[in-house]
Amino acid sequence: MAITSANQLELLQTAEAVAREKMIDPELVIQAMEDSLARAAKSRYGSEMDIRVAIDRKTGRAKFTRVRTVVEDEAVENYQAQVTVAQAKQYLAEPAVGDEIVDEVPPVDLGRIAAQSAKQVILQRVREAERDRQFEEFKDRKGSIINGVVKREEYGNIIVDIGRGEAILRRNEKIGRESYRPNDRIRAYIKDVRREARGPQVFLSRTDPQFMAELFKMEVPEIYDGIIEIKAVARDPGSRAKIAVISYDNSIDPVGACVGMRGSRVQAVVGELQGEKIDIIPWNEDQATFLVNALQPAEVAKVVIDEENNRIEVVVPDEQLSLAIGRRGQNVRLASQLTGLDIDIMTEADESARRQAEFTERTKLFVDALDLDEFFAQLLVAEGFTSLEEVAYVDLDELLSIEGIDDGTAGELQARARDYIEEQNRKALEAAKELGVEQSLFDFEGLTPQMIEALAKDGVKTLEDFATCADWELAGGWTTVDGQRVKDDGILEKFDMSLEEAQHLVMTARIQLGWVDPSELATASDAVEVEEDEV
Repeated sequence: MAITSANQLELLQTAEAVAREKMIDPELVIQAMEDSLARAAKSRYGSEMDIRVAIDRKTGRAKFTRVRTVVEDEAVENYQAQVTVAQAKQYLAEPAVGDEIVDEVPPVDLGRIAAQSAKQVILQRVREAERDRQFEEFKDRKGSIINGVVKREEYGNIIVDIGRGEAILRRNEKIGRESYRPNDRIRAYIKDVRREARGPQVFLSRTDPQFMAELFKMEVPEIYDGIIEIKAVARDPGSRAKIAVISYDNSIDPVGACVGMRGSRVQAVVGELQGEKIDIIPWNEDQATFLVNALQPAEVAKVVIDEENNRIEVVVPDEQLSLAIGRRGQNVRLASQLTGLDIDIMTEADESARRQAEFTERTKLFVDALDLDEFFAQLLVAEGFTSLEEVAYVDLDELLSIEGIDDGTAGELQARARDYIEEQNRKALEAAKELGVEQSLFDFEGLTPQMIEALAKDGVKTLEDFATCADWELAGGWTTVDGQRVKDDGILEKFDMSLEEAQHLVMTARIQLGWVDPSELATASDAVEVEEDEV
């Protein structure tokens, strides 16, 4: 196929038609044509030649040129595309390195194979331009809702026509067992938009918690206007969800506004989410109050917050336990997601039994360690003493404030407690030495003899061993395995060591060993503080 004057204008017409169909710039199509013709010409004249093609944007005439670049004598690598300064003098008056010699060459006749190759180049460039156009159009719409039409299903994934492109709704992003047929209308949340070498670039979701938040924003004008804010969302897609809202206008009830007249607003969202039940909860800055709201419809008798471990203990009446936990733990799981806290639920009877067990255990400790009768030991526990260290080192006035204890009795109690602790320390040190603990760990400040013994039993016998420990290995923590939270027991957890304390001790050990430069830590800490101030 030769490029003759008869089909020169067809190049421009074809470029316009393709650009209009794919909704891209016609210039990109013409450039793709130029590249494809240049590649075809190289197959005719030689692949080592630098053949270029320029299509006139008015007449459609394709001009084929051969370009040779002027280089230093010793730099010539390709004699078909490069010439020396001396050789270039027959073409240029005063040639210099970097100059180009351009000669027009005859147009080529495109055979069947060359024409097919040219077509593939054009199609590839058009597809790339189409993907780039789609990315630029949708990258700023991430986090919003879009309407589309189902085109087809591939391995459970739904390909959606979104107007000027395609998007994909993966099967794990669909609600429950919902299914779609071609030409069905669909509404989804744009979860991600990214450049992909092949395939769709726009990824949709109907299970993302923010999908529900955006639906409420569409149905509730007060949320769109910023009068009501959605503070948190938790979903079990297709089954149940909880959404926490707050109103910045005292005259507007956030829950009532989201529910709407006769439930019209919330029902519109429920209908879109395949009947998903939605609990609308008033948000509160107080964690305990917010959690009580989040566990609705169950009633809560008491809340105990462990701020150190970011855990919370909830006590409910016996008859409310199943309601608080929910079917397959759904209610407490959603409340945990909503509040960002680990929640332990127990009945009043369970709590009473646990408290009684703790009371009995502490009473026995004081009876055995301090050689007291049971009544006296119970008196100490009732007054809030939980350990021998508290008895041994508490201010004497606190013991004297207990009815029936005078100066002599208080002094005797503290002496017995200190003697017992010292004896336990001595035994722990001896046991640690027998286990092979090095002096470097004994000299390290912050570890009690009992802690050193516990570390030695776990194979930590030197300061180097201790410095390689992770904070959670010492203080304990939680790991998620297959969606289930699993407890990791810490070596020093029984000594009530927190993660912060473990981090401090490990870092101190690393500094003492010279593994970490304190000045670098200070610089990093200052940088973090500056960033927080800027935020």
